[in-house]
Amino acid sequence: MNLLQGPLADRDAWSAVGRCPIEKTMALVGTKSAMLVMREAYYGTTRFDDFARRVGVTKAAMSARLAELVEVGLLEKRPYREPGQRSRDEYVLTDAGTDFMPVVWAMFEWGRKHVDDDTRLRLTHLDCGSDATVEIRCAKGHLVSPDELGVRLDRRASA
Repeated sequence: MNLLQGPLADRDAWSAVGRCPIEKTMALVGTKSAMLVMREAYYGTTRFDDFARRVGVTKAAMSARLAELVEVGLLEKRPYREPGQRSRDEYVLTDAGTDFMPVVWAMFEWGRKHVDDDTRLRLTHLDCGSDATVEIRCAKGHLVSPDELGVRLDRRASA
């Protein structure tokens, strides 16, 4: 098992190119509009026109983005039909999409702290009303600070 940690780690011992989860995730959702679609889906937006309006992109761009997010499994397309109207699709978060939301919330928190410290928006725990934050915890429940975080390379046994 190799442990890669911090800026002085031996990066020549293993190459992450093409195998890094960050790289693979960015390939799937690495556009501004994809992140904003995920934000809107979390807030309950389901209809194509509402996504396009709230994200501020053209219908062609929205069509492409929704198709990509459905293809990678973050959103699911569900048919609906209003009385007297043709059948249409709505878009809802999948379990994988919900699992992705801490990434969006971490970007929200970083942007609020480092880009727009004037904003009145806060992540909030709805149950008690306190501010909420995104943090990293180990499997035993300990809060992990950036200087305590490493990346372990598991050598899987060949099948």
